[in-house]
Amino acid sequence: MKDQIETQEIVEENKIEKKDKKERIAILNIYTTFNNTMINLTDMAGNTLAKFTGGQSTKQDRLKANPTIAMFMAQRISEEAKDQGITGFYVKIRAGTGQNNPGPGAHSAIKSLTRAGFKIVSIMETTRMPRGGPKAKGGRRGRRV
Repeated sequence: MKDQIETQEIVEENKIEKKDKKERIAILNIYTTFNNTMINLTDMAGNTLAKFTGGQSTKQDRLKANPTIAMFMAQRISEEAKDQGITGFYVKIRAGTGQNNPGPGAHSAIKSLTRAGFKIVSIMETTRMPRGGPKAKGGRRGRRV
């Protein structure tokens, strides 16, 4: 009987020690072009915690937009995030390619962050696309031939 009481006390002490860690979420902005990839880690208020670009990982211009370099940048971001105690990300992807699809580094960066153990809360596409555009040349009635 005494052994059961002691084991119950030990179990209760272990439950007290295993407190749930408070999740700390941050915003990860990924800007990709055909020539470069930039990753910016901010807190929820928008203050920059870490920022890495392709030029900080490699000095060759042709490799700055490479998916492999984006993986290295994401690893460096994950180290900084773990130091800050961040557990998850809201990811915002913006493409500077002039098209709907982002550059080659965005997908590999997100993949490497999930492999590092971070929780991706949501992925949002924030690419700027023109709607309507500027006024067409030719006047109100168009070009007359």
